[in-house]
Amino acid sequence: MFYPVQYEGQEQSENIFYTGAAPNQQAIPAVEYLMSPEGGSAERFVLLGTDYVYPRTTNQILRAFLQSKGVADSDIMEEYTPFGFSNYQTIVSNIKNFATGKKTAVISTINGDSNVPFYRELGNQGIDAADIPVMAFSVGEEELRGIDTSALQGHLAAWNYFMSVKNPTNNDFTKKYKQYALDNNLPNADNVVTNDPMEATYVGINMWKQAVEDAGSTDVDKVRISMGGQTFAAPSGYTLKMDAENHHLWKPVMIGQIRPDGQFDVVYKTPEVIQASPWSQYIPK
Repeated sequence: MFYPVQYEGQEQSENIFYTGAAPNQQAIPAVEYLMSPEGGSAERFVLLGTDYVYPRTTNQILRAFLQSKGVADSDIMEEYTPFGFSNYQTIVSNIKNFATGKKTAVISTINGDSNVPFYRELGNQGIDAADIPVMAFSVGEEELRGIDTSALQGHLAAWNYFMSVKNPTNNDFTKKYKQYALDNNLPNADNVVTNDPMEATYVGINMWKQAVEDAGSTDVDKVRISMGGQTFAAPSGYTLKMDAENHHLWKPVMIGQIRPDGQFDVVYKTPEVIQASPWSQYIPK
C-alpha cells in the first residue's frame, strides 16, 4: 500500500510505503523559511486549520518547534474550523489584530473548499501577502485550477514538487499526462495540471515496478523487502530514495509563491533530499 499525500506522522507500518511528506519534510522547513530573512523574518504565527487529525497533530508539532526557537505562547494563535466552513470574517479580523506590532505569518492547514472564502476574506479586509503571508500545506495546482487567484497571489505553499519546476524529467511527465488526459477525454482535459500527490503516486508506482523486477516476483513479502533502498529520478528533479527502515521517501522541500495563472514560482528548495522523521522529536513518546 502507498500513502502519497503529506500527513502528520506518528506512525510507521511495514505494510505501507509513505511517498508523501512527513512533517520534517514540509511543515517544519516551511516555518523555518518564514522565520528566515528570505521568508520575511516572522516573529508571530497563526496556526489555522480544519478540525481533524492532520492539522491538530501538525500544529502540536509546530507549536513545540516554535517554542524551541524562543517564540512565546503569546505570539502563537491557534484556531480550528469545521469542514466546509466559509464565514472567515471574524477570524481574519482577529488575525489582523493579532498581527499588530510584530511580523506575522499564517500557517494554513485549511482543507478543501474552505480555502477560497478564507483567501477572499483576506482580500476583503485589505490583507495581502506582503502584510501577512499565508503558508499553505494543502493548496496546490489542482486546488487553484479554474478559480480566481487574485486574492491568493503572492501567498505561499510548501510541497515536495511543483508543476512549474524546469527539468527534462518534469517536462516529459507533464506532457505525457496532458496527452493522456486528451486521449482519454478526461474532464477539462485542455487544462489539466500535475501536483505533488500525483508525483508521489508516480514515484511509488515506478518504485514498485523496479522492486518487482529486482525480486523477480510479485509476492508481497519479496517485493516489500526489495522496495527498501529503491531510488528513482523524480519529476521534481531530485533522485528520491525509499528508506528501508521506516518506509518513507527521502524527499526535497520546496516553497512556492502563488502566481496569477494558478501555478507557483519556486522561491526556495533544499539542495538535497531530506530523510523523513515519521516520529517527531517535538511530540513526547
